[in-house]
Amino acid sequence: MIRKLFIAATAAAILPLDAVAETMRMAVTTSFHNSGLSDILLPEIKADTGLDVQLLVVGTGQALRLGEAGDVDAILVHSRKAEEAFLEAGFGTHRREIMYNDFIIVGPEGDPAGLAGAENITDAMTKMASAEVAFVSRGDDSGTHKKELSLWSGANLDAADFGDWYNAVGAGMGAALNTASGMGGHIMSDRASWLNFGNKAGLAILFEGDPVLFNQYAFIPVNPEKHDHVKNDLALKLEDWLVSDAAKTLINDYKINGETLFTFNATK
Repeated sequence: MIRKLFIAATAAAILPLDAVAETMRMAVTTSFHNSGLSDILLPEIKADTGLDVQLLVVGTGQALRLGEAGDVDAILVHSRKAEEAFLEAGFGTHRREIMYNDFIIVGPEGDPAGLAGAENITDAMTKMASAEVAFVSRGDDSGTHKKELSLWSGANLDAADFGDWYNAVGAGMGAALNTASGMGGHIMSDRASWLNFGNKAGLAILFEGDPVLFNQYAFIPVNPEKHDHVKNDLALKLEDWLVSDAAKTLINDYKINGETLFTFNATK
């Protein structure tokens, strides 16, 4: 009887270890998570591959730092310049483009800065700064924040010089959108997060469509030569799924009110 109990206890102890062996950690951007797409993909990933992908939802800057520290096995982010620096420093093995959407400028339906008449995104940024309309910045070193700062810079403006109309909240996309909604302010958002945002409260898309607002998401496995404990084999298994036809269908078919949130553009 004692021997049978020992065998049963041993078997019970082994099963969780087997499960852990197929569990991996991936840092993803808040914009990806807020879009709702992760809720669609994760169950299918588990069903198709057996992988239990645990997400750490942070801004791109923090995701890259988690990768540098070896705290995750892979990252899914959207700031190419920062991604390339991560790779050049040897923290990632390679960069694989998965999907894209675009950034938009959201603000009060009355359009107090006249963004509807802007010729391009540089003109739109200049109009907002000139009118000093309330603007909410992520302010969190995320991919969206990095892009926003580059747009001000492209208009020969420096956000560090702005007055009280510029509000850096140090928060994720959903929280920042809520802040903009609460104050009736302007904000740059990725389209997916905006479409999935429920508290629009008088806000609308005021500027969109400039090619500069293209927003690419890329998958990067953390380099096992830097951190030998990372699960590179599982990261590569996930990557194979993310570029598969199954992933393509799920990503392209994910819509809210008939609008596509992401477009798959991975190559095999």
